[in-house]
Amino acid sequence: MTRSLTRAALLLVAFGLFAGCQPTVRVEAPKEPITINLNIKLDADVRVRLEQQAQQDIKTNPDIF
Repeated sequence: MTRSLTRAALLLVAFGLFAGCQPTVRVEAPKEPITINLNIKLDADVRVRLEQQAQQDIKTNPDIF
């Protein structure tokens, strides 16, 4: 009888150890709001304007360079 109790106790301990090793996945909302950086679009828009202005300046003053 003590042998069966020992086996039961060992099985219980082994089950507890294996149950504690289960991976945990947590999905949590971020603490800070999500920001989207739009500098790329603004930079492209400014670059196009500058290129157009440069082309106009070159046409009006061909001896600049």
